[in-house]
Amino acid sequence: MAGQDRLWTRDYVFVCIAAFMMSFSFFILVPTLPLYLKDTFNIGPTMVGVVLSCYVVAVLSVRPMAGFVADLLPRKLVYIVSYAVFVASFLGYFFITASLAMFILLRIFHGFSFGMLTTAGNTLVIDVMPSSRRGEGLGYYGVTNNLAMAFGPMVGLFVISSGNYQLLFLTSLVTGGVGLLLGALVRTSRRDVSQRVEFKLSADRFFLKEGIWACIAFFMLAIPYGMTTSYIALYAKQVGITHNAGLFFTVMAAGLITSRLHSGKRVDRGYITETIRAGIVIAFVGAVGEALLSSAADVSIAVGYVAYFLTAFLFGFGYGTMFPAYNTLFINLAPNSRRATANATYLTGWDVGIGGGMLIGGTVSEYGYTYCYILGAVLVLIALLFFIRIVTPHFHAHRLR
Repeated sequence: MAGQDRLWTRDYVFVCIAAFMMSFSFFILVPTLPLYLKDTFNIGPTMVGVVLSCYVVAVLSVRPMAGFVADLLPRKLVYIVSYAVFVASFLGYFFITASLAMFILLRIFHGFSFGMLTTAGNTLVIDVMPSSRRGEGLGYYGVTNNLAMAFGPMVGLFVISSGNYQLLFLTSLVTGGVGLLLGALVRTSRRDVSQRVEFKLSADRFFLKEGIWACIAFFMLAIPYGMTTSYIALYAKQVGITHNAGLFFTVMAAGLITSRLHSGKRVDRGYITETIRAGIVIAFVGAVGEALLSSAADVSIAVGYVAYFLTAFLFGFGYGTMFPAYNTLFINLAPNSRRATANATYLTGWDVGIGGGMLIGGTVSEYGYTYCYILGAVLVLIALLFFIRIVTPHFHAHRLR
C-alpha cells in the first residue's frame, strides 16, 4: 500500500522536469521577444502588443478542444505530439526574419501547440501520481512553472545581452528538446477504451459544466494577477521604485514556491475549499498592498520598497496556496474519463482572466495605476465572497470524490 502511495516515482519526476524545461523555454522569450520584434521588424509598442497577443488568443482558442482530444485519445500520445510540435516551432524563429505576417502565423501555431501541451501535461501528471497525494503532487508540479518563471526571463535577458538572438532561440530549442526526451520516457498505464469519452460534439464535451461557478471565481482572481504581471513594473517606476524593480517577480516566485510546498498536503487531508479560501484572503492582502504602494512611497522611498517586496511575496504566497487546491477542485468535479476536460476548463478560466487583466489594466491605468490595483483588490474580495457563497456549496453538492 505504501508503494502505491509513493509520489516521487521515476515517471512523476520525469513529467515534472519535462514541465520545467517546457516552461523555461517559454519564459526565456517572454521579456526578449518585444526587443527582438523591435530590432528585427522595426515596429512600435502597439504593434508589438498585437503580435504578442496572437499567442494568447491561440492558446485560448485551443484549450477546450485540447481537453476533449486528451480525453478521447491516449493521453501520452497527445502529450508527446503536442510537445514535439511545440519544440519544432522554435526552428521557425531562425528563418522567419523578413515577414512580420509570417512571424504572426508562427506565433499562432506555437500558441496552439502550447495550449494543447499544457492541457495534456496537467492531466498526464495526475495519471502518474497516487490519488491520495494529488494535492501535494500538483503543488510540486506547479513549482516547476514557478522556477521557470523566476529564472527563464533572467537567462533570456543575459543571452541577448550580446545581441545574439539566434543563440536565444537555440537555447529555447535545446531546453525544449531535453524536456521532450524526458517526456517520451514517461510510462503511463493503458486506459480502458470504454472509459474514454464518446466522440460526440456538444458543449459539455469541451467545457466541464459542473465547474462553471468555480471557473467564474477563478476568472475574477486571474484578472488582478494579469494586471500585476503586466503593469507592476510601470507602477513601481511611477512611484519612484527604480532600482531592482524586476526583483518583484523573483520575490513573487519565492512566495508561490513556498506556499505550494505545504498547501498541497492540506488538500490531501481534505481541506480543499478551506485552502482556497485561505489563499484568496492572503492574495487580497497582497492586492491591497499593491493599491497602497503609492501612499507607502509617499511616506518614504524606503517604506515604498518594503511595501513593494512584501506585497510581491504575499501576492505570490496567496495564489500559490490556492493553485493546487483549485486544480484538485476541478478534478474532483469530473469523472476520471474527463480529467483533461476539467483541466482545460480550469486553465481556460485562468487564461481568459489573465488576458482580461491585461486589457482592463491597460484601460484603467490611463487614469492612474493606483486605480488599476484598487480594482484588482475589489475583484479579489468579490471572488472571495462568491467562492464562499456559491462555489463552496456547489462543490460539496456535486463532488465525485
